[in-house]
Amino acid sequence: MSKAVIINGGNTRKSRLTAIHQQVGRFLEQEGIGHHSIYVHELPAIDLLTANFASEEILGANALVEEADIVVILTPIYKASYTGILKTYLDLLPQKALVDKRIVPIAIGGSLGHLLAIEYALKPVLSVLGATEIFNTVYFLDRQIERLEADGYRIDEEAEQRLNVELLKLAPAKIIN
Repeated sequence: MSKAVIINGGNTRKSRLTAIHQQVGRFLEQEGIGHHSIYVHELPAIDLLTANFASEEILGANALVEEADIVVILTPIYKASYTGILKTYLDLLPQKALVDKRIVPIAIGGSLGHLLAIEYALKPVLSVLGATEIFNTVYFLDRQIERLEADGYRIDEEAEQRLNVELLKLAPAKIIN
């Protein structure tokens, strides 16, 4: 059975990125893929900023990555780059942490121009960490995720379909009789 880890590079659980995170989690559950989540902003800031490789929390998060076959990386795009907090965590992963893993980068930003931040900033870092099977980036515009009056969000149908196309590549093969 496949295992997945979702690395959330946002700075809060109350954002549009949360809607994407929840959708990915639901998909993994429906496909019978066990998963854990790493909310990078909830790791100790002092350990992230001082590159404390011996931190129990960092080692615990790294163990989740090591055990996973699938790594989903979520990040908002700010000022034409993925988040600094995500970078601080990626810097604490072991050198070849992403070898033999399927990687799904997912980002959200204010304009289509920010899509290139994943191609030219995040994907090279993932490659240095040993990733060779990096799926197509799923990029959301802020306006494709509506904040509801009640606590929650609604993802635009077209955007959700694009997400599902990439996620279906992760699903185990089903035998049809």
